[in-house]
Amino acid sequence: MTSPSSAESAPAAPKVEPASAGLLQTLGDRLRRGELGQLPVVLTLILIFIFFEITSGGIFFSPQNLSNLILQIATIGFLGLGAVLVLLIAEIDLSLAAVSSLCGAVLVVLSANGASALVALISAIVVGLVIGLINGMFISVLRVPSFIVTLAALIGYTGVLIHLLPNASIRLIDPFLTGIATNYLTFPWDVLLPIPLIAAYVVLQLWTRIRRQRAGLPQSPLWEVIARTGAVVLISVIALIVFESYRGIPYSALILLTALLIFWLIMRFTSFGRHVYAVGGNTEAARRAGIGVVGIRVTIFILASTLAAIGGILASSRAISASAQINPTLLLDAIAAAVIGGVSLFGGRGSVWAVVLGSLIIGSLENGLDLLNQGTDVKLMVEGVVLLIAVTADAIVRRRNAASGR
Repeated sequence: MTSPSSAESAPAAPKVEPASAGLLQTLGDRLRRGELGQLPVVLTLILIFIFFEITSGGIFFSPQNLSNLILQIATIGFLGLGAVLVLLIAEIDLSLAAVSSLCGAVLVVLSANGASALVALISAIVVGLVIGLINGMFISVLRVPSFIVTLAALIGYTGVLIHLLPNASIRLIDPFLTGIATNYLTFPWDVLLPIPLIAAYVVLQLWTRIRRQRAGLPQSPLWEVIARTGAVVLISVIALIVFESYRGIPYSALILLTALLIFWLIMRFTSFGRHVYAVGGNTEAARRAGIGVVGIRVTIFILASTLAAIGGILASSRAISASAQINPTLLLDAIAAAVIGGVSLFGGRGSVWAVVLGSLIIGSLENGLDLLNQGTDVKLMVEGVVLLIAVTADAIVRRRNAASGR
């Protein structure tokens, strides 16, 4: 017979809570700590999609319009990726749009003067690389503020662009170069190509979780990993169905996706990526830890300008021409895409995938408002409000994290 004292000392049976309770509790805890990540951005994007699908009478979700949307955001995506890298080290690059337009003009001018497609492509990219090297040297070695250096670059390269195109614009006639942004990957390759990419993502997620578990490091709940993986698979399947319903996957979308995957792997799994976040989080601490801060900064500005050059190539390919007129909103759209996607203006926080969400929001707003026959004035006002909300949210989260010691 069990004595009362022994019964009282026996441990109580653990209380098993349903998985939904754990999910709600996790979401509640993250909401209180301001750690919802990109969930608010995703929900905002879904609301924008629903709004324009209803108000456009079902045109917004048509395969042709969605394919055009992807083509429209390709250049913003590349410039936004460059902006993400620069913002991660707590700097700014105001010359991205000018560099993009200049490199696109270099491509077109060389091609029009008889250069082969390969020579024109390499030359345009090299110009972007050299510009990034110059910017990086002034900012990192001579320690001139990035705002001043890139503002001077913006003004100077705008002048170079006008000098290069005295007749305002010139057409691109090389079929290979025009096909970069206007051709599509068709069946069966548009269906077969994403399969190994999706499989690699799933395996990488599981491998990362196992590795962190073996190292005793904190990790996301299993339901979150499953939900994230399932969302990637579902979105990929829907995108394939939509693209296949029209003309296939645009080459520009594949080029942008490849760049995002490469930089995601670099930033997530290499020492260079960790050093970038360290420099952006605390430059002095990174320097004392032995990180080559100067080299990191120079490299980032080189990469940013090179990405801008690729964006310019895609823009010239899509427009089949180069113009001396720089898109006045291109730079703002690129920076807005990075910030709206969740990259901090203060450095050290954000992901390259922010470009996808931010570019989709910016592109969807412009595309949807065009479908509603709204002018540039309305588009700029709406984008300004969205950007202000994103920056305010970033400031609030950063202030809350500082108050709690994180």
